[in-house]
Amino acid sequence: MITNSAVLSLRDVSKVFPGVKALDNVKLDLYPGEVTALVGENGAGKSTLVKTLTGIYQPDGGELYWKGEPVDISDPEVALQLGITAIHQETVLFGELSVTENIFAGNYLTRGPLRRLDWPAMHQRSREILADIDAPLDPKAQLKGLSIGQKHMVAIARALSVDAQVVILDEPTAALSHHEIEELYGIVERLKKSGKAILFISHKFDEIFTIADRYVVYRDGNFVGEGLISNVNEAELVEMMVARSVSETFPKQTVSIGEPVMTVSNLNHPTEFADINFEVRAGEILGFYGLVGSGRTEIMQALYGLSKAATGDVRIDGKTTQIRSPADAIADGLVYVPEERQQQGAILDLPIFQNISLPQLSKLNPKGVLNEQREYELARAYGERLKVKTSSWDQKVANLSGGNQQKVVIGKWLATQPKVIILDEPTKGIDIGSKAAVHRFMSELVEDGLAVIMVSSELPEVLGMADRIMVMHEGLMVREFSREDATAEAVVAAATGGLAA
Repeated sequence: MITNSAVLSLRDVSKVFPGVKALDNVKLDLYPGEVTALVGENGAGKSTLVKTLTGIYQPDGGELYWKGEPVDISDPEVALQLGITAIHQETVLFGELSVTENIFAGNYLTRGPLRRLDWPAMHQRSREILADIDAPLDPKAQLKGLSIGQKHMVAIARALSVDAQVVILDEPTAALSHHEIEELYGIVERLKKSGKAILFISHKFDEIFTIADRYVVYRDGNFVGEGLISNVNEAELVEMMVARSVSETFPKQTVSIGEPVMTVSNLNHPTEFADINFEVRAGEILGFYGLVGSGRTEIMQALYGLSKAATGDVRIDGKTTQIRSPADAIADGLVYVPEERQQQGAILDLPIFQNISLPQLSKLNPKGVLNEQREYELARAYGERLKVKTSSWDQKVANLSGGNQQKVVIGKWLATQPKVIILDEPTKGIDIGSKAAVHRFMSELVEDGLAVIMVSSELPEVLGMADRIMVMHEGLMVREFSREDATAEAVVAAATGGLAA
């Protein structure tokens, strides 16, 4: 028995995978009516911990306690019966089903001796749960017609359809707009007032300091520290996370900017953007900033040949190029690191070396016979340059942390030796240590004369790394800022339509 007021506690919990000790004698306490932020770099053991709490993994050592008594969470069903539920960054929902069907999937309410589905009861309960989290949705509405934020509310309602006492929020704001994030904060406050113990996992310090009451820090599978959030600052948390002081989150280097490498003129799309004109120079980081739906990503996808409806003139090294497909873009020296690295940037079930060599198979194997040695050498060269943390280049990309997955995707395209690289949300979902590593590498790229286009929704990243900033609003390029003239207030005002010019 353990004597504290925590509803769920871990003591000396370990979890070992082949060659990796994911958790090494860690501890955790979750208290009713409080938010505990779990902080750590990618690879710190956060995901393994969540799977242990929800019964997907069983620990190899240590004890779990439920309200002070030892408990064996042997499978997800046991976790649900106890009242432990998790809301993940990418919760699986069913677009063709209704809101109610998604909320009660696998946990339907029944009536009578034949256990018929009780749809009136489920619709009514759905209304009650949605009302509790202030989500005015029709329980009978089809899920595919909802916005991303509304789908996230359904995922939260689904988690609360059981009598949850512990709610795990795993990177819950990754796909949400600023307004939807504010709504989520309100939901968290209501959950606290109802006595739920909340484990909040996020890489965003502004979120942690806004809603958390306590913090716990893991590093490399080890417990590092814990305490009240009111007794710690961001610099102290960072130092605990990475075991070093990260005094400069944005290590911007002063680089001599050269001649234009790519010039875009009169780029248009019938529904996404219009009249886009800009140039990016050798040694320059050109930032694109805008709110969700402003057209930033759509422009980049059009440049890369993914949008057939776009028209305009694109010149690379002074020569007009016709980019009809990504293959044309790569051949002309333009590569694109997409925002959704897992769905679009990498083949997760393939090993690292095959992901990095994929765009160059014909070059590496000119006679059509696979030469794994050449692929290994290429992967090693760029994997080591990017400091990818892995035990082997044979390791599946799916088994890497988010930050290391991003490094593999960047390495894959750098290996093609491009002239222009587009980085769309390059640090999305990765920890502060990995962010600093990506930022340092961006500085190295421009030092080598590469032209970098960085699309980001994180204003500090844009202000910290870009030489110039192009601001988008509703499909239009409304302002251009030099690094010297850009302020947070001015950039946000432009992005919201306040200072269109």
